[in-house]
Amino acid sequence: MISNGPGDPSVMKEEMATIKKIINSGIPTFGICLGHQLIAEASGIPTFKMHKGHRGINQPVKNLITGKSEITSQNHGFSVKAEDVAKVKNMEVTHINLNDETIEGLRYTDRNVFSVQYHPEACPGPYDARYLFDDFITMISSVKKKEKKSAVTA
Repeated sequence: MISNGPGDPSVMKEEMATIKKIINSGIPTFGICLGHQLIAEASGIPTFKMHKGHRGINQPVKNLITGKSEITSQNHGFSVKAEDVAKVKNMEVTHINLNDETIEGLRYTDRNVFSVQYHPEACPGPYDARYLFDDFITMISSVKKKEKKSAVTA
C-alpha cells in the first residue's frame, strides 16, 4: 500500500526508485492519492501542479471499467499528465474525474499494481469505493495461492 501525502511527487526521487522496484517485483500494490502520483512518476508518467486542485467531498469520478460513477473524497493539488499515460504500453486509465476529466485511476495490465487519486478510505459515498480494498485483498490472495501452488510443485 502506497498511501496518501502530502507532497510534490516529482521531487521524491528516492521514493520513486523504491516504488519502481516494488512494481517490478510482482508484489501486489495499491496506491492512494500521493501513492497514485508516485506510481505514475515511477512508471515514467509525469505529474503537474493543478491550478486549484481537488478538495472536499462529493467529487464525481467515473469508473471506466464498470461505467459507474462514484462519489469520492479528495484532497490533492497534483495530477497525472493524461497525454503521457498512453506512452506506457502496459498501463491503462481506470477512473476519470467527471468535473475536469483528470486521471483518477491507473492500473498495469500485466502486473498486480493499481492506484486511485481519491481517498477510498474516507467512505464519502459512503461505500462507493469500498470495492477497491476488496480488489486489493483478492489480488494479495491470488498471489499467495500461486506461491503455495509453486511450492507444492517444486
